[in-house]
Amino acid sequence: MTTFVDRVELHVAAGNGGHGCASVHREKFKPLGGPDGGNGGRGGDVILTVDQSVTTLLDYHHSPHRKATNGKPGEGGNRSGKDGQDLVLPVPDGTVVLDKAGNVLADLVGHGTSYIAAQGGRGGLGNAALASARRKAPGFALLGEPGDLRDIGLELKTVADVALVGYPSAGKSSLISVLSAAKPKIADYPFTTLVPNLGVVTAGSTVYTIADVPGLIPGASQGKGLGLEFLRHVERCSVLVHVLDTATLESDRDPVSDLDVIEEELRQYGGLDNRPRVVVLNKTDVPDGRDLAEMVRPDLEARGYRVFAVSAVAHLGLRELSFALAQLVSEARAARPKEESTRVVIRPKAVDDSGFTVTREDEGLFRVRGEKPERWVRQTDFNNDEAVGYLADRLNRLGVETALMKAGARTGDGVAIGPEDNAVVFDWEPTVTAGAEMLGRRGEDHRFEAPRPAAQRRRDRQAERDESEREYDDFDPFRDKA
Repeated sequence: MTTFVDRVELHVAAGNGGHGCASVHREKFKPLGGPDGGNGGRGGDVILTVDQSVTTLLDYHHSPHRKATNGKPGEGGNRSGKDGQDLVLPVPDGTVVLDKAGNVLADLVGHGTSYIAAQGGRGGLGNAALASARRKAPGFALLGEPGDLRDIGLELKTVADVALVGYPSAGKSSLISVLSAAKPKIADYPFTTLVPNLGVVTAGSTVYTIADVPGLIPGASQGKGLGLEFLRHVERCSVLVHVLDTATLESDRDPVSDLDVIEEELRQYGGLDNRPRVVVLNKTDVPDGRDLAEMVRPDLEARGYRVFAVSAVAHLGLRELSFALAQLVSEARAARPKEESTRVVIRPKAVDDSGFTVTREDEGLFRVRGEKPERWVRQTDFNNDEAVGYLADRLNRLGVETALMKAGARTGDGVAIGPEDNAVVFDWEPTVTAGAEMLGRRGEDHRFEAPRPAAQRRRDRQAERDESEREYDDFDPFRDKA
C-alpha cells in the first residue's frame, strides 16, 4: 500500500460567483419604489498552504479533484449573496507547484506560505448597483463570473540540511537510525528504502535534519532504479554525505568506484556542484571493511574530501561525524542571505491604456482580447435585451467600436470576444451614429412621436378638468325644477 507520494496531478476548481438580482421595491401605496436587487457573492478560492504536520501528498493522490464553494446569488431588498468559502489545501514544506507545461508557478517553503491555485469568480452586480441617472430602473442584473479551472502538478522536494546518498544497501538507513530517532526499514537486500526518511540530529547547540535518499545506481539520472524519482529531494540539502560500503560482497565494486559513479549521476542531474561533500566509510566493524577503509582513505583525502570511518552497527565514529556535519550546516546557514519581509509592489496601468486589443484573423472576423471586455461578456445575460444593450454601451465607452473601425471592420463582419476555445461571436452592427438618420421629412421629427408617459398623464388630467367644467356650465337648476 502506498504510504508516501511526492508527485501528484491536482485538478482544482474555484467557486463561481453568485448572480446579481433584478428586483423592484414594492410596498403598499408604493408599487414602484425603485430597484433593490442585491449583488451576488464572490466564489471561494483554492489556496495551497504549507503545513508542517503534513509530510506527504498521499491525500491528493487518492482525491485529485478539489472544488471550492460557489457564491450565493443576491436577493431583493438590497440583500447581497454570501461569499463562497475558500478551500485551503495543506501541503508539505518544500512543495513545488507546476503548470501543465512543467513551468514553476510557486515554490512553497516555510510554514504558512500560501499560493492561490485557483481564483474564485466575481459576483454579479444587482440592478440596484447598476442604477444611474440615465438608467434609473434597470430590468436586468449581471451574472456571476465562473471560477478558475486549473490542472496543476505538485512535486515535493524534501527540506533537509544533510542528504545521505550512495548505493543500495550501503548502510544509509542504519546510519540515520543511529544518528537520529528515525526508524526506517532496514534489510539486507537492495532498494530497502523506497521513500525518503527524515531524522532530526542534535549536535551540541546545533539542531539539523538529515535525509536518507533511496539508493542510487548507474543511470539513475536517466530514470534507472529509483534515483530519478528521488534525486530532486537532494536539491534543497546544504551538505551531501557519500555513504560508501567497505564490506560489499560484489567483486566489481569498491568505495572509490562507487563514489565516482554517484558523483557522475549527481553531475548529470545538475545543480549540486556547489554543495560541500563528506565521505563516510561505513561497516568498518567488519575486519575486511576496516582494512579496505584504511587503504582508500588517503586517496579520498587527496581528492579534498573529509573522510570519516564509521560503523552504524557498532556505533563507531558517529560523534565525530555528527559534530562535523553540524559545523558544515552552521556555515551554510550563516552564508545564506537574510530573508526580507515580503514587499507588495504596485504597478498601476498607464492612464491611456484601454486594456484590450483588436486583431484581424481572417476575412470578416475580428477578435477582441482584454480583461474588461471578456469579463463583461461573461457577466451578460444574452436572453435579456436590456442587458445586451448595456453591454454594447460599455464596449462603446471603452472604445471597442472605434478600434474596430480603425481595424477595417464593416457592418456585418464577425467579432469574437474572448479566447478561441471560449469566445462569443456576433455580427457587428455599429451603434455610433451621426444624428442624420434620426431625421425624417423636412419639418418632421419622429422622436416627438415616441410615447411620453408623464406628458400623457398631464393631458389626461387636463381633459378631466375641462370635462368637469363643461358639465357645471350646462347645469340649470330652474330648468330641472320645471
